[in-house]
Amino acid sequence: MLAAAAPWGAGGTLSAQRYWRGSFYPNLSHSTGDGLWIGLHYGRYSPVGFAERPEPNYASINLDAGASTQGSYAFVVDAQAPAWWPGWRAGLAFGAVRVNRLGYYGLGNDTEYSRDSLTTAGSYFYKVSRTTQFARAGVQRRVIGPLRVLAGASIEHTDFRALPGRSVFGSDLAAGVVDPGTIPFTDKVVRAGVVLDTRDNEIDPHRGVAAEALFASGTRYTRTTASARLYVHPLQRLVLAGRIGAEGTGGNPPLAALELMESSARPFVAVGGYYSLRAYYNGRFTGPGKLIGGLEARYALISVPSVVEVKLVGFYDAGRVFERGEAVRLTTTGLHGSGGAELALRLLRNSLLCMGYGHGSDGGRFLFGTSWSY
Repeated sequence: MLAAAAPWGAGGTLSAQRYWRGSFYPNLSHSTGDGLWIGLHYGRYSPVGFAERPEPNYASINLDAGASTQGSYAFVVDAQAPAWWPGWRAGLAFGAVRVNRLGYYGLGNDTEYSRDSLTTAGSYFYKVSRTTQFARAGVQRRVIGPLRVLAGASIEHTDFRALPGRSVFGSDLAAGVVDPGTIPFTDKVVRAGVVLDTRDNEIDPHRGVAAEALFASGTRYTRTTASARLYVHPLQRLVLAGRIGAEGTGGNPPLAALELMESSARPFVAVGGYYSLRAYYNGRFTGPGKLIGGLEARYALISVPSVVEVKLVGFYDAGRVFERGEAVRLTTTGLHGSGGAELALRLLRNSLLCMGYGHGSDGGRFLFGTSWSY
């Protein structure tokens, strides 16, 4: 599909020599909620070679399928073209995913966690099973310099299922705190926004800014999101990174939307989890408004540019949610904090692996990711 639409220069020659490579390998990973994951990956990508540009490749098509020992599964097809057409970016993804141990602690910023509840009510007291089938498409066009405009659309069908035994989700659903009319829920969304991106590398940035402002209209609700990430390189082996983001919703968003935060790439679970508040379980705090922030110091213990880097990372994350009718604002009141350390390994241009440990008021948890948190 992408090969057939390749850009041609004068005289019918390819304006830049493009070729495709393939990859096929098994995946093995572990997470606190899902246990052991076993899967397969197949991909095709067009590398940028030795060109000095921030995109990871000209284009890629990836298929990932896997399942976990705790009943989660994922089947995702993801096609991305960040640099195939000059001045344009495009993406298309679809799939089916079940997160069988997603966190649900109730709605609001002050929801409590008690280890004793796991003993008296069972290990699923703070968990829920979420199944989603989705299709998502987006396109970005460069306006001037690093400034782009974005447009996209998606459709998602999401269902939640109470796990065996007593649970906060089961109680909230029975009491009407979670609207039973939104379980399951089909969400049709259109989104638009602007993106400013000056990063030197999108996978492992050392300097630059990535900022975005997005507006989305879903089924009976709207969502407005703004975020900024800053990367500075004060010393040869040291990179400092910072992030701040806020989101507000209008109308009557369902639980499926409340548990996610929008971004130009793809939505992610917030607040709580690897991409928002690392030392807390996925979905720890849920509400219609969100505020997240963080600081990181990444020091290269071993550095062979474009070949391998081993980095020691120290981080601090903070975040909170705002309840319905409460204004989303910059504040230090009610913030939940977490700190920790990671060891990151980058191989060649596009492979990154992070492992670490974070600690917050709920305790500590081990961390694993195949990208930076931000």
